[in-house]
Formats: sequence, structure tokens, C-alpha cells
Amino acid sequence: MQSVTMSSPQIQGADNLGRAIILTLLTIGVFGVQDAVAKLLVQDHSPFQITMMRYWGFALFALVMVMRQAPLRRALQSNMPRRQVLRGVLLMVDIWCFAIALQSVPLGELQAIVIVYPLLVTVFAIPILGEKVGIFRFAAVGAGLLGALVILRPGGVALDWGVGFALASAATYALYIVLTRQVSRVDTAATSLAYGSLIGLLMSSAVGVFFWQPMEWADFGLVVLTMITTCIGHGLMVYALTMAPASVLQPFNYFSLPWAIILSIVVFEQWIDAVSLLGAGIIVAAGLVVMARERRKQVRVVLPPVPGEA
Repeated sequence: MQSVTMSSPQIQGADNLGRAIILTLLTIGVFGVQDAVAKLLVQDHSPFQITMMRYWGFALFALVMVMRQAPLRRALQSNMPRRQVLRGVLLMVDIWCFAIALQSVPLGELQAIVIVYPLLVTVFAIPILGEKVGIFRFAAVGAGLLGALVILRPGGVALDWGVGFALASAATYALYIVLTRQVSRVDTAATSLAYGSLIGLLMSSAVGVFFWQPMEWADFGLVVLTMITTCIGHGLMVYALTMAPASVLQPFNYFSLPWAIILSIVVFEQWIDAVSLLGAGIIVAAGLVVMARERRKQVRVVLPPVPGEA
């Protein structure tokens, strides 16, 4: 029997993939802690003030990353400037909506609602990117939305303004992802990062200053913690994406749901009920099915045909 050995590039690729997965899981952990800390803060302070202060840290981090690749003036030279500005606006609205939803929606249920965004990306990609979606993917999207309705059923999550902002967060983030795909065809990642950070910095500061109120040193320390976790989380994410494609790492983002449930129980003593957990499971399963089919389609496009294969 002929033994099969893995070549050194294959070993290196496997090692990089393993590290990328670990970094992705660490990113999810860091962002989960950030959400829990933000939920603590928005109970006593305006979400707009907290978002503004957190964005100061993120914008500084993002602009440093951009200027390491190219001068800022060159990075702002876009082939689709209006779409880039719209991306920045959508991201900022998403963050505002999520922060407002944090005030009233338990962390586990909130994550279960917003995790529907990959399915919304499939829907929005049809008119914006001209993608063709077959009946199978439409069925998966329908199943995911059914899962969301299970969570929002009578007797489930209280249908208040917080749930509305959670759904708005999912929708605006999905639109942001679709536009990011569109502009990535003609602009560099540095350009997209520059526009996103600057637009967010301007918007969050222009609104946040009107909601400013003094805070205790302990709360200010928590704000600093959100800044730090934001920078660490994005840094880990960027590093992970240098080791593996986003399409490979995307399914692991669903681990944010069990992590949010754990944090909700440990930090806030808020449990997610079994039926809502079932609805979240339906959303995750539908999203994973869509991603798996998308991944197989990409592989068929990239790989050359096998000789003799019909």
C-alpha cells in the first residue's frame, strides 16, 4: 500500500487554517465581552454617548491600520465614493440600533435575533449585486425567518421598541455587508476601512455630544474597556483573515450565539427559554446550509475540471 504524506505547503496551510479558526473564536469571545460591557453601560448612560466614545477608539485603530498601507489621502480615492459613504452610514446606524436594543433585550435573545443577518445578505444581494438565488437558498432564508418568528412569538421575547431596533440592526448590517462586497470589486480594503472609520467617527460624534453626561470613574473604565476590546477584536479578525478566506471562517461566527447566552446567564442572570433557543437553532442551521452551498459553488468555480469527468 502506498502511503500518503502531506507536503510541507499543505501542512503550513492546515496550520494557518487552524490558527485562523482559533483567532476567529477569540474574536467572537472578545466581541461578546464588549457587548456585555456595553449592555452594562447603556443602562445608566445614553447609547449615543457610549457609541461615540467607543468609536473614538475604533477610529484611531482603523486609521492607523489604513495609514500603514497607504497615505490617508490616497486611501480616500474611491471609484464608488457615494456607496462608500452609504456603507459608513449603514454601519453607524447598525451600531446605534444594536446599542439601543441592548437597553431592553436580553443579550442571548438579542444575539439570536441579529444573527439572521447572513440570510438577509442573501436577499439583499439579489437586487443590489444581481445575484441569482435558487429555490433551495430561498427555502433556507424562509426557514431562518421562521426561526426568528419563533423567537418573537407571543409569550417569547417582549415585542417592544428594543426588538424593533434589533431587527433594524440585522437589516442595516446585512445591507452594509452587501455594499462592502460591491465596493470591494473596485476599491481596496484600505479605502473601505478609511471611509467606514471616518464616517462613523463624524456621525457618532455629531450625535453623541448632545447626549453627553458626566460618568463615574468606574463607568469610564468600562468605556475604556469597550475601546480596548473593539481594537483587539478587529485586530484579531484582520489577522485571521490573512490566514484563511472569509467564506471559510464565516460559519464560526455562529458561536457568538452560545457565548452571548453564557454571558447573559453569568453577568445578567437572564436565561433564554427553550423555544427561543429552538428558533435560534433554526436560524443557525439555515445560515450554515446557505454558507455551505455558497462555499461549494466557489470551489467549483476555482477548481479546474477533473480530466475525463463529465
